[in-house]
Amino acid sequence: MKFRAKIVDLACLNHFTRVSNMIAKLAKTCTLRISPEKLNFILCDKLASGGVSMWCELEQENFFSEFQMEGVSEENNEIYLELTSENLSRALKTAQNSRALKIKLTNKHFPCLTVSVELVSSSSSSRIVVHDIPIKVLPRRLWKDLQEPSIPDCDVSICLPALKMMKSVVEKMRNISNQLVIEANLKGELNLKIETELVCVTTHFKDLENPLLPSDSVSQNRHPEDMAKVHIDIKKLLQFLVGQQVTPTKAVCNIVNNRTVHFDLLLEDVSLQYFIPALS
Repeated sequence: MKFRAKIVDLACLNHFTRVSNMIAKLAKTCTLRISPEKLNFILCDKLASGGVSMWCELEQENFFSEFQMEGVSEENNEIYLELTSENLSRALKTAQNSRALKIKLTNKHFPCLTVSVELVSSSSSSRIVVHDIPIKVLPRRLWKDLQEPSIPDCDVSICLPALKMMKSVVEKMRNISNQLVIEANLKGELNLKIETELVCVTTHFKDLENPLLPSDSVSQNRHPEDMAKVHIDIKKLLQFLVGQQVTPTKAVCNIVNNRTVHFDLLLEDVSLQYFIPALS
């Protein structure tokens, strides 16, 4: 297996750094999938056991000026690496305003993702800062659990309000309860609701857009005012909202009644899917 890539464009470097920072806020450890056309950051805690899952995808040609990789074999031309998200994010923070960034798969007594940053000093001489990030190379037998999640047939799909405003609301609600109901209908209404023995608080968002769903979708037979809802862990929702450092081009929430909530975001040329299961 071989992998080496280079970024020289400052805008691409800053964007890649922002993506890495977002991943570090969403997942303590993640899997990096490297294929000839794409990079994916994957978190696959089993939904059945109450864990969230994430699939973040970016096209390598939108970021890298050089990109070479050889996977496990010709027919399985992919590499799966497990790493601590914060380590990559921290390494990339040193690359701001650098001349170039190189990422390479290496073996230094243990497998590493080596990040080399070329910094320019005030005297125009350059120096190289190297970060060796420990990784675990995942064998092929584990790949099947790390494939792109299938999108569930949702009851309601709705565009989200401004994520910063949502975050501010959820932060206040967390002081009252550790559970939250997110509910929406096909009339562009979204509610965030908490209920305790002492208090019931609901925040209403109205006039949101409902994206068109396929004609065979289960939502076709729903009354527009009927709410689809999911009872979720408020900390998991807040972690997702805190991770969003960039205003997305598109932000959609898909609700499968009493089962799961699926967030689908487009951040410039990076797509992010995030699943939070219902509390049992």
